[in-house]
Amino acid sequence: MLEVVGESPYGLTTKQIARRCDITVAAAYRMLRTLAHTGYVLRRDDGGYMLGLAVADRFRELVAAMRGPAEVGEVLRRAAAETGYSHFLASFLSGRVAVTAVAEGPRSPYLEELVPGYDEGAHATALGKGLLATLDPRQRAQYLREQGMRAFTQATIRSPAAFEADIATGLRRGMQVEIGQFKPGVACAGMTVIGTGELHQRYVVACALPAADMMKQAPFLRDRLSQTARDLARALQPAVQLSAAA
Repeated sequence: MLEVVGESPYGLTTKQIARRCDITVAAAYRMLRTLAHTGYVLRRDDGGYMLGLAVADRFRELVAAMRGPAEVGEVLRRAAAETGYSHFLASFLSGRVAVTAVAEGPRSPYLEELVPGYDEGAHATALGKGLLATLDPRQRAQYLREQGMRAFTQATIRSPAAFEADIATGLRRGMQVEIGQFKPGVACAGMTVIGTGELHQRYVVACALPAADMMKQAPFLRDRLSQTARDLARALQPAVQLSAAA
């Protein structure tokens, strides 16, 4: 029901919600009354329902949980402030590559898609390449079959064989890179933070920058990302150890 309500920016009536959820109007009314009481939906003056503020509260809690220890956010913000470039942390969530934390920098193009929870386009981002590089070739092939290789731009890699070659180049370079593969005019460089253990214990950090800056900034980015990755590994280690013990 929350998904149905959330898909409509203008709100839905009880009858519309019941029809789209394939339930009776009476059942929809009872559920909506509970959701409204707990703040998950709001009833507008015209009788329509829209998502409530409690959804935003849960999202903030989810973002905090995905980010991990508070020091993780501090490390990312420091890196963004020192370089001027936005930094992103990603891990596997429910088996999919997903952004878990973001710190924006003033010199980076704004990427509205790359927010905590975004789990698409792993084949087209440095974050995704970095995490998929921790899998073996068979696992990578299976991931790409299941998730597909959508063409975000004309430069997006669409062939599994070409993707394997790109991953191998990144491993030799010590840094995964994409230029204009996710968004035209934007480049991204990523480095492994933790590359072993269970999937949800693996992390990659990346920064985004104008594509024109990539070549001249590559040596600087490699050094800076390496330091940031070490700082993040220290910050994340207690959480990873606790996860492993559980």
